[in-house]
Amino acid sequence: MCVRWILLMMRLACCTVLLFLLRLLVGLPWFQVLPSILIFYLGSGGWKFVLIFAKTIRRDLHAAGVLLKVKSNVNRHLKERNTLPKIFAETVRRHGDKTALIFEGTGEKWSFRQLDEYSNRVANLLLQRGFVEGDVVALFMENRSQYVGLWLGMAKIGVEAALINFNLRLEALVHCVTISNAKAVVFGSELTEGEDQGSYAVFAFSGVFQARSIKPLVLLLSPLFSIVVLLYVFIDFSPYVGLPDRLFYIYTSGTTGMPKAAIVVHSRYYRMAALVYYGFGMTSDDVLYDCLPLYHSAGNIVGVGQCLIHGMTVVIKKKFSASRFWDDCAKYNCTIVQYIGEICRYLLNQPVKDIEGKHKVRMALGNGLRQSIWEEFTSRFNVPQIAEFYGATECNCSLGNFDNMTGACGFNSQILPFIYPIRLVKVDEETMELIRGPDGVCIPCGPGEPGQLVGRINQKDPLRRFDGYVNEGANSKKTANSVFKKGDTAYLSGDVLVMDQYGYMYFKDRTGDTFRWKGENVSTTEVEGTLSRLLDMMDVVVYGVEVPGAEGKAGMAAVADPERSTDLEKFGKDLEKALPPYARPVFLRFLKEVNKTGTYKFQKTDMRQDGFDPSMVSDKLYFLDPTRGRYVELHQELYSSIISGKQKL
Repeated sequence: MCVRWILLMMRLACCTVLLFLLRLLVGLPWFQVLPSILIFYLGSGGWKFVLIFAKTIRRDLHAAGVLLKVKSNVNRHLKERNTLPKIFAETVRRHGDKTALIFEGTGEKWSFRQLDEYSNRVANLLLQRGFVEGDVVALFMENRSQYVGLWLGMAKIGVEAALINFNLRLEALVHCVTISNAKAVVFGSELTEGEDQGSYAVFAFSGVFQARSIKPLVLLLSPLFSIVVLLYVFIDFSPYVGLPDRLFYIYTSGTTGMPKAAIVVHSRYYRMAALVYYGFGMTSDDVLYDCLPLYHSAGNIVGVGQCLIHGMTVVIKKKFSASRFWDDCAKYNCTIVQYIGEICRYLLNQPVKDIEGKHKVRMALGNGLRQSIWEEFTSRFNVPQIAEFYGATECNCSLGNFDNMTGACGFNSQILPFIYPIRLVKVDEETMELIRGPDGVCIPCGPGEPGQLVGRINQKDPLRRFDGYVNEGANSKKTANSVFKKGDTAYLSGDVLVMDQYGYMYFKDRTGDTFRWKGENVSTTEVEGTLSRLLDMMDVVVYGVEVPGAEGKAGMAAVADPERSTDLEKFGKDLEKALPPYARPVFLRFLKEVNKTGTYKFQKTDMRQDGFDPSMVSDKLYFLDPTRGRYVELHQELYSSIISGKQKL
């Protein structure tokens, strides 16, 4: 009897705390809160509720506090009509002479005041050249401190930057500039010929790269220019821009072909950076090592955002180097490092060195770290906290592993799951289409059931809004109606996750025709189009295949070439010009014809299952040998070497 009374009192205490939290977070009246908790309590089996509560209440309270903090800050910035440049101005006021950015390539250090002055010069110059609020300027260059100063200066006058992947070439590059409606392109000299290293050029743009060169930004690094421009300092920010307005565009690969330009508004930039900062317990005294591309949200928002918003010193690396990673961290006294899953594996593949244990890194921040190497990474490199998160540039259902749960990419509260309206819903494993119940609403997944992650859209809530893409036709494919309830709208992540009974979520796979390789999302449709053009319009099917020990999926192309007339030497050279390294197929398969549906869609399921095993495939197979830089025939011995890990990819 005593035990029953204790359990009853525990349940009452749990419910009292939950009532208070729900009232605080959601603002619902008591008569709506109480039935919700009662239903969950009964549905969870009573005593299970107490177990879940005891294990997750501390985690959920922390997450609730983070959401409250970020939402409160966003609402304050909205009320004060602040923008990211205005928030940065406050950071400069607090940390003026502190080091803001360190460019590892040269060792050059910029204080917050110097970064502010540089961005002021950019803003003044663009104003002189006639750029106005709402204009778009494409930024096409490799990582360096000036990259941040350029788009920040643009933002100060309401000019929107289109951050373009510097690996792109030919049609994909022209497409990205075209859809952004850019009036100019700023690019680094490393991406052209005949320019001095470190200079920049702007080309007027009118649909193709053949307009006259005006090159005003070459002056940005000129000492004389610095003296002249600093005679007047840019003071006022664009008076008509607010937190809900556009800041810049980041390009994402999708299943529809060419890259899509995702819209990043000022509030989204703040939200993404702030959730990570408060969620993982960072401080302005941390030093963050950012070796990720600045045209991606991970490098430019999650990483650089800690500098601009919270006053943290950020070390910018031109390109990731596995051999120099820990040397850099020790040299600059870094306390936080950024990663993607592949980076962790590359580091583990390096020979053991003394320096990897002589750093001050306390946290690894990123996504894609596989559970199989999670503990090996933390123990070998002595990094106590893995700050794994899930998110995408345009998504409204980000997750964070705030309590260092091995293997998890985040969680959602099982005590009050409706506070943060995200859900895993059932999908057809073959077509990946949403499965709906008799009422037309999507069916939620239970613990252990894989499903697509979705987030309810509320355009009035800065944490729940969906800003979409510049090419509006892509928006409809990322949203669905009647997902949580009849008539609502939700964002479709395109990713399959699995949740356990405590609400921890684990990444499983990507839906659709996109796969991840070398840290990049590869659109099979885009690669198919390029390969078909190079092969005189032959039918080409591209898909990802799993390789033991490798992160993501390696690209494989099935080519309908019954006569095997393809010149592999020429084809390999053409690929180097047409596609970035991560998008080039690792494996080739030549067959007589490609099976199609009645609507002329390629059927890929059987070919994915076949993989690249010569004993399972009667067609000719080839492998892109990285040591030779060309395709070689894939025989059984080479296949075994790849599977065992002896042959590197």
